[in-house]
Amino acid sequence: MTKDILKYKLYYFLGIGGIGMSALARYFKLNQKQVVGYDKTESELTKQLIQEGIECYYEENVEKLKERIKNYSKEEILVIYTPAIPKTHSELIYFSNNNFIIKKRSEVLGSIVNALHCIAIAGTHGKTTTTSLITHIFYQAQKDIVAFIGGITTNYQTNFLFKKQNTTTNTIYSIVEADEYDQSFLQLQPEVAVITSVDPDHLDIYQTHENLISTYQKFADKIKESGKLIVHKSVDKFFSNKENKSVFAVNLSGQINASNLRFQNHKMLFDLNIENTTFKDVELGIPGEHNVSNALAAIAVARHYKLPYDTIFNALKTFKGVKRRFEYHIQQNNLVLIDDYAHHPEEIRNFLQSVKKLYPTKKITAIFQPHLYSRTRDFLNEFAEVLSQYTDEVILLDIYPARELPIPGISSQTLLNHIQHPNKKLLQKQALANYLKNSHQEVILTIGAGDIDLLIPEIKQQLLN
Repeated sequence: MTKDILKYKLYYFLGIGGIGMSALARYFKLNQKQVVGYDKTESELTKQLIQEGIECYYEENVEKLKERIKNYSKEEILVIYTPAIPKTHSELIYFSNNNFIIKKRSEVLGSIVNALHCIAIAGTHGKTTTTSLITHIFYQAQKDIVAFIGGITTNYQTNFLFKKQNTTTNTIYSIVEADEYDQSFLQLQPEVAVITSVDPDHLDIYQTHENLISTYQKFADKIKESGKLIVHKSVDKFFSNKENKSVFAVNLSGQINASNLRFQNHKMLFDLNIENTTFKDVELGIPGEHNVSNALAAIAVARHYKLPYDTIFNALKTFKGVKRRFEYHIQQNNLVLIDDYAHHPEEIRNFLQSVKKLYPTKKITAIFQPHLYSRTRDFLNEFAEVLSQYTDEVILLDIYPARELPIPGISSQTLLNHIQHPNKKLLQKQALANYLKNSHQEVILTIGAGDIDLLIPEIKQQLLN
């Protein structure tokens, strides 16, 4: 229950700068708790946390850690860590050897959200945008919500949103991104669950696609008895035993489907077929067929809770997206710069297809920073194929290792060798902005889940000056 998780006085985070961890830190700070956290590097997120009164530090140092916790007994401290923190981390080892209460991020999240009306959004891709959309719809519908989002929503500039708007009701909806990494989402017991896609990913954890699918099936089994499962048509076959289920799809049959998609006057429009009714010219505030699919999932959730169509459509129209998801940084007639977090071949395909439809006659330059050695190895051919297909120029940066050590024989050069494209190159990060300035560019895309977005200020400065 939520009350139990709020019984501690000090909440100590290892990996506080992570998108999921920082949302939890904000939750405990909102509940007037003392929050402290370590991360390897300073980031925009940790700077914001500090401004919000949360102590963040970047040095692994057990002696200083002891100083920070000296005024609390062991029973008053909850240590929360992310699987991205290595087992060899000296502070984690200290807490473990001295029998502190230590919980994984996913376990703590489950303790908070399962006690409420939990709406959980899972899927290899699409879950952050879908979670943000559902949050925006419920917020606009004046519902009481607590939302944990795996990205920074542009509408609210945060990954954590708490809104108490009704004094007469105790119905609080917890809207939460359900992360399949490390089987984290099995800690959730949702009232409504969405599954947007089950493409192979995190094979360092799951080894095979079949293992991943069976874990998604276990997640679906966690839905409360009177609850509902909402799935994309492409994955419906994996959940054929589920009775209370809705299926959504774009240009395919399903209880909820979209057709006649078009992008006009910088607006994404589609016709919605739902509940034996067709709504013409529904407007979505962000482009892309994949985002229409995400919108269908959000509409299905909203209608399950009987939210009015007017509210839903207005929220779709005013939705501004998520930071690093199809995020424009330059939008001029002769020059465009879009940043996207895509790091899986299917995500990149969806992104590039959308860009190609928007700019069919422009030169498209894709700059990709692969994320993880294991993912680059597992999807080498798929990355090569998709990057060769939709672009006029391909630039690779070195692999962003995140939590991994190098794998012999796997590098960005390996990927470059597999890309069948006449105009391809590997550049160092520090050389990128200068190269773009001194070459002919029309539509530039920065792609990846690493730190490629940190290069954008310099790129903009070079291109716009």
